[in-house]
Amino acid sequence: MNKSVTHIAFAVALIAFTSCKKSEDKPPVTADPNFTLLSATIDGRGIGTINFSTNIPIIRFTFSSKVDRVTANNKIQIFGSGFAFLSQLTYENNDSTVVLQPAGDLNWLSKYTATVSAGLKSTSGKLLQSSFSADFITGISPVSKFPFIGDSALLQLVQQQTFKYFWDFGHPVSGLSRERNTSGETVTSGGSGFGIMTILVGINRNFISRADGLSRMQKIVNFLKNNAQKFHGAFPHWLNGTTGAVIPFSAKDDGADLVETSYLFQGLLCARQYFNAVSTDETNLRNDINALWNAVEWDWFRKNNENVLYWHWSPNNNWDMNVQIQGWNEALITYVLAASSPTHTIPKIVYDNGWARNGAIRNNNTYFNFTLPLGEPNGGPLFFAHYSFLGINPHDLTDAYANYWTQNVNHSLINHAYCKLNPRGYYGYGDSCWGLTASDIPNGYTASSPTNDVGVIAPTAAISSLPYTPAESMKALKFFYFLLGDKIWKEYGFVDAFSLNQLWFADSFLAIDQGPQIIMIENYRSGLLWNLFMSCPEVKTGMTKLGFSSPNL
Repeated sequence: MNKSVTHIAFAVALIAFTSCKKSEDKPPVTADPNFTLLSATIDGRGIGTINFSTNIPIIRFTFSSKVDRVTANNKIQIFGSGFAFLSQLTYENNDSTVVLQPAGDLNWLSKYTATVSAGLKSTSGKLLQSSFSADFITGISPVSKFPFIGDSALLQLVQQQTFKYFWDFGHPVSGLSRERNTSGETVTSGGSGFGIMTILVGINRNFISRADGLSRMQKIVNFLKNNAQKFHGAFPHWLNGTTGAVIPFSAKDDGADLVETSYLFQGLLCARQYFNAVSTDETNLRNDINALWNAVEWDWFRKNNENVLYWHWSPNNNWDMNVQIQGWNEALITYVLAASSPTHTIPKIVYDNGWARNGAIRNNNTYFNFTLPLGEPNGGPLFFAHYSFLGINPHDLTDAYANYWTQNVNHSLINHAYCKLNPRGYYGYGDSCWGLTASDIPNGYTASSPTNDVGVIAPTAAISSLPYTPAESMKALKFFYFLLGDKIWKEYGFVDAFSLNQLWFADSFLAIDQGPQIIMIENYRSGLLWNLFMSCPEVKTGMTKLGFSSPNL
């Protein structure tokens, strides 16, 4: 493990304030402008620069005059959690430099403050001109948080633990996936599509039985068929998991969401292909999925027959959201399914003019020595390489605009290379700690990318890129589990995100971030979901119509 990753750099902020001490019994002692702090370092580096540390830092304060040792004993200290930490002082440079060290090990990945308090005197009896405090954060313990297991066992463990989010925490009435671990009644249509795909993984990996998986799928499909609100066959982004009523995603987003609908059907079509037995139960499930599939009016979302698909429609606000679905982003699956519909298909011109913007989708510039066929500079957030490709197999997949394996591999490598270079100097970034995508951040949510980097790493970014960057993703996975596991490995797998730069660890789990980890690990291990989705005869027809070429079509 790279020492610059294992021993995480700690941040230090220097805050100065002036304090004067008065005595009622004696004449006031004033601060001496000639007794000042000249410099402060931690582990030999100036405060405010990048510092590397174990949990026993060496802090040096150099003053303009000799320091009175008696006052130094309780005026130069280390504090943590509001309490003074037992420390020891030594002296250099004829007592003008004080070396402060903790008397024992500090806690790893914890915040402490080194202080020079008001009342410190020089040997001539003068008070220090200004008091100082220096905040610092200790690094990551190099000791593994869990017993060592091999790569295959680790992948299995991550899948099984993360699966609990969809299986144990699935909504009890609808069986659909909650938006996040605090969502209560709010279930998500797109995240439920991911959740459906994880059920197939769960059966395949013996986390659950086929009978139990079928029963959950029956609950989900029956709810979608009989309870969930639909608009021209399309589903809203959020629904009430008990009633099926729309929960508005935003003020005017209270109707159909075509992109979320496509994620849902990516999962449903995989389930249709998986449950292929001739039994009455599995036959009925396939028939119900087909009824839902055939009812989606993909072509209606062209809005008056335009050569582009629209993201939203509302019975209350009509087309007011006015968001065209155009690439490059996470919505390739929407055009693929629209073209594949046996009842409401779209012609190729809608794909070319709408999605591909008559070729403007192309990039073909080079970043970190990797050529990016499509999209924005440096690739954008990594979920672009995940959501549509949970089902669409990008291996040897080409059309008029790109080789999609090259696109996704290079997008992932660019993201990794950016984090490894770490141009913004965020503590913790490196070869084994990388991955920028949409996630929770302190006090909010953002789509992180090399052009929108706020110092937050999302485990789903690197883990879900495993098929594209197996070596880099496994390094990250091992780092997350073995070295950060005490902070980010919880009941539903890895928490949504973390920032070593801010010493912040999310307590949240999101369906759209947990799902891709399970699914893309499985695609890496067995190709299960890729094989299921690409086996759909409608998908073969639709993708061929759009000009795709692949051995899997």
